Amino acid sequence: MSPITPDKLVRQTATLEEIKEGRVSDIYFQRTLQILKAKGIQKSVRAEFCAKSFPRNWPWAVLAGVEECVELLQELPVNARCMEEGTVFRPHQPVFEIEGDYTEFGIYETAILGYLCQATGVATEAARCRKLAKDRPLVMFGARRIHPTIAPMIERNAYVGGCDGVAAIKSGEIIGKEASGTTPHTLMLIFGDVVTAMQAFDEIIDPQVKRVALIDTFADEKFEAVRVAEALGDRLVAVRLDTPSSRRGDFIQILQEVRWELDLRGFEKLQIFVSGGLNEEAIADLYPYVSGYGVGTNISSAPVMDFSMDIVEIEGKPIAKRGKASGAKTVLRSPETLEDEIVPLSAAPQRLSAHPERVDLLPPLINAGRLVRPLYTAEEIRTRVLDQLKRLPEIEPGH
Repeated sequence: MSPITPDKLVRQTATLEEIKEGRVSDIYFQRTLQILKAKGIQKSVRAEFCAKSFPRNWPWAVLAGVEECVELLQELPVNARCMEEGTVFRPHQPVFEIEGDYTEFGIYETAILGYLCQATGVATEAARCRKLAKDRPLVMFGARRIHPTIAPMIERNAYVGGCDGVAAIKSGEIIGKEASGTTPHTLMLIFGDVVTAMQAFDEIIDPQVKRVALIDTFADEKFEAVRVAEALGDRLVAVRLDTPSSRRGDFIQILQEVRWELDLRGFEKLQIFVSGGLNEEAIADLYPYVSGYGVGTNISSAPVMDFSMDIVEIEGKPIAKRGKASGAKTVLRSPETLEDEIVPLSAAPQRLSAHPERVDLLPPLINAGRLVRPLYTAEEIRTRVLDQLKRLPEIEPGH
């Protein structure tokens, strides 16, 4: 075997151009297209995307990834209907539908599923964390746990799902907000002392950036918290505990001790921020003792949503594989209660007339390759998600 030399390194990610060329398509779609073209078969089909069940038996999910699907499908001779990005949906509900000659879009099934499955999984886990964090700040710290080429996409969808901020610079540019961050262990280690490092931070970094001190690098957290609080005074907004599990012990007791020592010395307004391996259970358990959370791996490695694309009509006639209901469908919702009904598309006008308070969740999105309704900013989508979360019941962590 000969080693790979630097001049022969191979890029391991696909460009948008390569995706549009169908080069990330599963090979059997390529072969299907080859057969249909060789036989001169052109049939108009209607294909819908839905998930029959959700990871970990989640009762609901948050749709994300729509904008990238639009980027792929626009200018193709197809029609599409879709839920608004950021819509809460449930198992078996179609969220996206494409209508057109199968040979025009079939090769993109792999890519569209990839867009929807991962983005929706991330947005849903972020929304669940948001629900558990309640009124506490929640920042996405997961960029370092994923491939850097997709980190902005992951963090964008974490923000859409309900996180208050993201850590990576590019991610901040995408959502239109400056990236959030505190201080790394590296800064503390290089200076050799938490107070000295934070004094340098305070001297150099823009005063508009919040002063948050990481206090678990060298010594007991409560003593480090007191030292840095006394050194920076009112300029210090919070202390952060990223205590490793091997030293964590009873984390709640550590947090209680830090709070006690700070309050005893008049630092009642100083916030306590926690990070490091936090999951849904930890967010719920630590809520009474902390001011905010930094969550990384739990969101960046969120389980993907198991969407599938299924043909439900061919040349206007209902047909579907076993286990799949045939025919065009839509979802009607009562906005105040988030109660839904899946109905045949042909029955929707009559149902809406009988129940004018309901709305059709799958209005037209693309007509003959042209976008026919506006897309929304990450901030607007996040607002939609937060509004729906208020109407959903409390969740049990991990379920």
